[in-house]
This record gives sequence, C-alpha cells and structure tokens, in this order.
Amino acid sequence: MNYPGLLKRIKKSKNYLQPIYEAFTNSLEAIKMCNGCKREITISLNFKGTLFSNDNDVKNLQSISIIDTGIGFTDKGFDRLKNIYDESKGFANKGSGRLQFIHYFDVAIYESVYKNNQEKKDFLKRYFKLSKSKRYLEQHSILVYKNPSIEKDKKNSYTKLELKTLLDDDDKRLYSELTPTILKQEILHRYLEYFAANRETLPTITIKTDSSSEIETITANDIVEVNKEEIIEINYKMFNGTDFIKVENSEKFIIKSFVINQSMLSENSLKLTSKQEIIINKNIVENVSLDVLKPKESIDSNRYLFLVSGEYIDKKDSDNRGELELYTEEEAKKTLNKDQELILLDDINNHVNSKILSMYEEIRDKKKKHEENLDKLRKMFLLNEKTIQNAKININDTDESILKKVYKADVAIIAEKDAEIKEKIDQLDTLDLTNSEQNNYQNKLNQHIEELVQVIPLQNRTALTHAVARRKLVLDLFDKVLNRTLTIQNNGGRNIDEELLHNLIFPKHSVDSNTSDMWILNEDYIYFKGASEGSLGTIMLNNETIFKEKLTLEEEQYKLKQEGDAGLNRTDILLFPKESKCIIIEFKTPNVNISNHLTQINRYASLINNLSKDKYKFNTFYGYLIGENIDVDDIVDNDSDFKDAEGLNFIFRPYKRIVGKFNRKDGALYTEIIKYSTLLERAKLRNKHYIDKLLGKNDD
Repeated sequence: MNYPGLLKRIKKSKNYLQPIYEAFTNSLEAIKMCNGCKREITISLNFKGTLFSNDNDVKNLQSISIIDTGIGFTDKGFDRLKNIYDESKGFANKGSGRLQFIHYFDVAIYESVYKNNQEKKDFLKRYFKLSKSKRYLEQHSILVYKNPSIEKDKKNSYTKLELKTLLDDDDKRLYSELTPTILKQEILHRYLEYFAANRETLPTITIKTDSSSEIETITANDIVEVNKEEIIEINYKMFNGTDFIKVENSEKFIIKSFVINQSMLSENSLKLTSKQEIIINKNIVENVSLDVLKPKESIDSNRYLFLVSGEYIDKKDSDNRGELELYTEEEAKKTLNKDQELILLDDINNHVNSKILSMYEEIRDKKKKHEENLDKLRKMFLLNEKTIQNAKININDTDESILKKVYKADVAIIAEKDAEIKEKIDQLDTLDLTNSEQNNYQNKLNQHIEELVQVIPLQNRTALTHAVARRKLVLDLFDKVLNRTLTIQNNGGRNIDEELLHNLIFPKHSVDSNTSDMWILNEDYIYFKGASEGSLGTIMLNNETIFKEKLTLEEEQYKLKQEGDAGLNRTDILLFPKESKCIIIEFKTPNVNISNHLTQINRYASLINNLSKDKYKFNTFYGYLIGENIDVDDIVDNDSDFKDAEGLNFIFRPYKRIVGKFNRKDGALYTEIIKYSTLLERAKLRNKHYIDKLLGKNDD
C-alpha cells in the first residue's frame, strides 16, 4: 500500500470533531456486536499546561481517550484494520475512518482485550499504534503492533483508544475550548437518530476531563423521542445524455420527525443521515432543506427536526464518512455518463417536503400563508407566473430573496421575449411614411406599438416606471437641496450643500457611473467609465491607475510643485468617454464665488495631460465648474477668454491650451461654468414628458 498516496486521496475531514465521532461510532458498533457485555463508553479529555506561555486561558489538549466495553479487537477485526478497504464489518463501513485519527493526531494508541472464540476461557490482549509520522512511513506502514498476549486475570472485553498530540495549530486552538458539556451537546446532535432508535438500550455514556473535575453523562432523559415515522418511495432516474428520465426501480426512505421545544432546538431543519449519523457535508446541507417551514418559526413553542435515512444513502457514503456521493440534477449532468441511473438530491428534497405537509396540518397552514404572501408579491410587481414556477422558491425565502430568484429565473423567458420583440421591430420595415389615407401610417404605427408593448414583459414595464419615478424624486430632492429645506441643512452645523449635491449626482468614492444620476448633466455621461472623489494618483481606468507608476526626476519635481503633491489632489468627478478624452467636473458650495476657482480645472487637466500613462494619450479635456454664485462680469474680468452663452444661461471658454511637458503634445480644454439651478431646470425639461405620462398629466 502506498500510504502517502492513500493519505492524499482520503483527505482530512473539515469537521474537527471527526476523530472523536469515528472512535465513538466504533465503540457503539463494538458494544452492539457483544452479547452480554457491559454497555459503557467513557470519553476523557486530558489537558496539560497551556498552549502559550503568556496565555493561561488557552488549555493544551494532551490526549483524548475513548474506552468502550464492547467486543474488543478480535483477530477478525484486526485483519479488517490492516486491509484499508475491507467492508466486511458491515454497518456500511468503508474502513477508512481510522485515517482521520492520524490526520489529526500524531499517534493513535490501541489497547484491547478480547476473545476470538467465546467458548474459550482466556482473554487476549492486543496493543498497537497508528501514525503517519515520518518514522512510520519510511517503513511503508502506518501500523506498529505487538503479538497478542494471554490475560488470565481479565473477565471482560474492552477497547481503549488514546489519541495523542494534535498536529495542527488551528486544531489545537479548537480543542483547547472543548469541554465535556460542549462535547455532550455535539454528540447528542450528531447521533440523534441512533440515540432515538436505541433510547431504551443506550450504553452508559460518560464524558469527563482527566481530573474528573467536569463530568457529563448521556442518558435516556437526554434523548428526544421520535414523534412520527413515515416511509416514502423515490424512483431512480436515468440520464440519456440530455435529460433525466424516471425508471421503474425505486428505493425506500424513512422519515423520522421530532417535535422539540424551541429552547432546545434553534432551527427547524431537514437532514439526511448515513449509518445513523446526521450528515453535515456542505453539498448535502445546501441542497436538502426544509422548504415548508421557516428556520426560526415555532408552532406552539416547538420546532421540528426531520431525519431521512435509507439503504441508498448508506451505500453512497464515501471514503470520508459523511461525505456522500449524491448529486443534484445540475451536478449529475456534469458528472454522469449516459444511461447511468441514480436518485437525485432534488427528488429526495421534493418528495420529503411534500410528505411532511401531509404529516403535519400545522405546517400546511404555515405553507399556505407563505403562498398567499407570494401571490401578493406577484400582483404587486407583476411577476410572471411561469417564472415563479421556475424560480424554485421555498418558504425560507424572504421577500428580497424571492424577487432575486424570480428575476434570475426570468432570464430564459426574457430570451424568448427578445425574439418576439425583434420580430415586431423588423415589421417596421414594411411601414410607409406617406400621409395618404390608404397607407394610414400613424394608425399602423400605433398598432405596432400596442403589439410591441404586449410582448414586453410586465416587469420590464414596471422597471421603466420605477426608473422614471426615481428621476422625479431625484429632481425633487435636488430642488430641496438648492432651496435649503432639508432638515440636515438647518441643524446649525457646517454647510454641507456641496457634499449633498455631489452625492446626489454621483456619490463620493463611487466608480459606477451607470448607477449614478449623471443624467442631470448629460444623458450620455452615465455610460462613461469614471470615478467620484478620488485622488488623482489612485484614479483607475480598466483596473489600472491612469498615472504612471514610475516618474522621472523632472516629472516628480513637477508633480510636487502642484500644491505639495499633485497625486493627492482630489477631483470631484472624472469621466473617460473614449480614447484621449477626459471630462473633469468640479462642484462648489452654492454661496462660494466661482471666480476664485477658475484655474482649478486647468491644473487637473495639465497633470493628467503630462503625468498619465502614455497609452491613454489624453489631450482633449472638457471641464465643468458648477456652482450658484456666478457673476459673468467678474469671471470675464479674471479670464477674458470666457464668453456668455446668451440666452442659454451658462458661460463657456471654447479653448484653453494645456501646455505639454516631458515630450507630451499640447492638449485642449473646453470649459463651461453653469449654475446648479440651470442644471435642474434643464433636467426637468428633458424628463417632463415622461414624468407627466407617469403621473397621468396631459402634455402642454
């Protein structure tokens, strides 16, 4: 056996308590196989010192011992241990659990007293060790043992397993927090089905520390009783290379339900079990869930636990116990070959949840309320019924998650609708734009419009309505900020008008212009890449900074001349419409005199022109200086190149040379100075037609 290869194949479990579970399961099985034996299992946590010299609270787990009074390690059992894939033990065992001991601990030491033949008088004692340490693997083994010796004074069989010295620092920290109380609760949860099925014949289970200062026991009083038990049959399905087809073969599954006080059970849940242990594998947990009752919901102060078992599940247990080879339909299509038969996780989940509804009337009532709420959402948001069916919505979904699922599932239906929309648009080619009564262009166009609207999904029309309504609210908010009627503007603190206006148009530190309200300035601007309130030296375009990473001495000196460090200068908004072009937008507090800031955009344009990476070739700049305190004469006196755009209510400078340095060409800057109030009026006019339609007003 190539043990290094085997240990890589059978990997360490992600559950840090798996070695204890493996040993505990073996003890339960050993007791079950022993007729007339005492029925005792004792787990001892042996702590010594602390992990860290400066932290007395982090205890060092030196070893764990698990002792049972079962049948012991007979020759037959020992032969199975030596043969890694020996399955003759039964209980659906693969024989790989022992590897979890040596994945976690330096050495696993066994001491076992047994009889090979119950008719013989004397007991035998077996002693052996398991380890994956270098000393063992160099001998091509993970096992060292002594030949059994006769124990004449022994009267009972037993097995003691000692797991010594954790290998991983993270595991040491986890185990340092382990107590008998915590371990008791974990074992009760893990073995709930086994304990419930064997409640009256349960072994005496003791969990303690080596000093016996803490002792816990598991008795019948700790075990919840099964409330109901039902059997269901689920058919196999065969993969034909494209889809799954139901076949006649089927398997039986057992559903055991437990009704538990809400103080004892934190969530309602549905779980699969293998070999009478609850499966915690991530794939199983994610794809088998209680879809008919919310996790935190309680009924008459109780919650519900459903455990599903069956031979099929046991047979699908893998080398790492608890990691089942079960597949969803989506996973199986990627994994299986044609004509393979299996039972899908989806079918197990659906059949079990359906059966649960027939088992408990009170759960059916909860499910009905959920369906009523879903119907309200459908009517409120005009959701497509076919899409809802495809969205796999369950009772655990919130309103938000329902809508997310519906919109995601709608993709396939939208594809069908897109084809219909294209067909309607293509029909426009046949329209005759002449005004003759025979052609009647306007009537035919209106007919096409009505047909097209019927094809567009209702939620798309709703989305358009939301977009127009949002613009109306944004413009109303813009108006309130300019008129200083917001509570936050009149609380006696600092003047934050500029910050409010900036965030309204393009939130600070955002790089997503598509979700901004840049349409207030120009409809095209929401489609350009850009950034809001960012240092020039860190502004990104296509996932890299626009400024050079390495500057020459001259470039560095030039950069530092610009108010200390030009790379730290913060532009309000930068947009990059296409190659070589850059839009610079600066906001000023409404009462600030714009004339005092006429050179700010020039400086930014010069820095970008001369210090940006060569690949961008920025040389054409558009600047917007936006405020409210704008005096045309004062601006022209300060810079005579500015002109008043008479009748259009803004000031512009058609050209400003941006001097090229460091072998860069000169750039050109076009600048506009415009009032916030002018922007607001323009935006209102552009959107008036759509907003009036939304509000049911007639066009003037």
